[in-house]
Amino acid sequence: MYSPKLSADIKKELENLTSLGKFKVEREIDGLQGPEVTLNGKSVLMFASNNYLGLSNHPEIVKAAKSALDTDGYGLSSVRFISGTQTIHRALEKKLAQFLGVEDAILYSTNFMSNLGFFASLVNEPFGAVGVDGKPAVWKDAIYSDALNHASIIDAFKLCAREHLEKRIYPHKDLQALRTMLEADNANPPVGGLRNKIIVTDGVFSMEGDAADLAELVKIADEFGAMLFVDDAHAVGVLGATGAGTPEYCGVHGKVDVLTGTFGKALGGAVGGYVAGRAELIEFLRQKSRTYMFSNSVPPSVVMASIRALDLLKEDPSLLKRAQSNAAFFRAGLVNLGFKVLEGEHPIVPLMLGDAKITQEMSKRLLEKGVYVVGLWFPVVPEGAARLRFQVSAAHTETQLKKALDIVKEVGTELGLI
Repeated sequence: MYSPKLSADIKKELENLTSLGKFKVEREIDGLQGPEVTLNGKSVLMFASNNYLGLSNHPEIVKAAKSALDTDGYGLSSVRFISGTQTIHRALEKKLAQFLGVEDAILYSTNFMSNLGFFASLVNEPFGAVGVDGKPAVWKDAIYSDALNHASIIDAFKLCAREHLEKRIYPHKDLQALRTMLEADNANPPVGGLRNKIIVTDGVFSMEGDAADLAELVKIADEFGAMLFVDDAHAVGVLGATGAGTPEYCGVHGKVDVLTGTFGKALGGAVGGYVAGRAELIEFLRQKSRTYMFSNSVPPSVVMASIRALDLLKEDPSLLKRAQSNAAFFRAGLVNLGFKVLEGEHPIVPLMLGDAKITQEMSKRLLEKGVYVVGLWFPVVPEGAARLRFQVSAAHTETQLKKALDIVKEVGTELGLI
């Protein structure tokens, strides 16, 4: 029975969220996602989408998805290992692996699921370990995680049995702190020693728009015999000479042990995640990863649209160039207006305001005047680091970018910020 107490508790929590300004409202877009959308019957400029390459409704992507419905159907009604694998699924995995410079890749329903599946499978697997005198086998893996890693990585650690996991959190991009942790574990390992050491980082951090120093992380991983895991969800498609992501951007393409990412951002904006790396690791995940084995296959329309997205990156380099040039143009425009903007080259452009109430008010006024941008404040970002997170797309025209800057200037002036 759904108890009256539970109902009252839930209602009270929702009231608390509202009073604290943390209640999230889902705005309903009427029609297509794009650089300009319709919201409540009004046209507004979109700066709150991960549609970095403008592929969410690119004609070629839509065409590929529609064609797949005719040739491969709507869904598989199955998980991969039973009857849910088509030739197109393996075709996408192979194409993705080649694009990322690794041996193989495995598709998941989302990147959240790929991160959960990777850590739970690897850390919880005994790999032949045996107990002594009838006692359970004991092993320890150590995970060294950047403090600003994505929520899916944080939740993935929770699926790892505590008795098998040593968790270390190093300050954001503080590689000296990371090195100190690794040195300490080498000098004084946990009882029984460490089986695996795994350095874990986002490629591009979603709230900051800054990139991890993967060149240095590769060196550190090699020096300490650690595996390097990179969630490159926000970078694949938009960073690097060919869009292959943070490893390519940092000059270590093909040198990262494990890459995860998504087709739900730059590469079409739908759903679907992946793990990419060595062939034996990918095969291990096919056999052991519960979030892979017990989730339905990625729909054929998404698979074929994702294949087309990878082809488009190669056929039309202007997509990547426009995303990068638009981001640079908009970032410079905000700085010229007198705002504090976090440095970077990614289409995520955080405008730092500090105060949560001011951020909420500015976001509200911008939307009223035609600019849709999301405000972020504690606990999503650190206390006192509230910001507007502008997300620029290759699909934005210069006219749209200038119009948005004019509106930002207008609202910033009204609020006394510039």
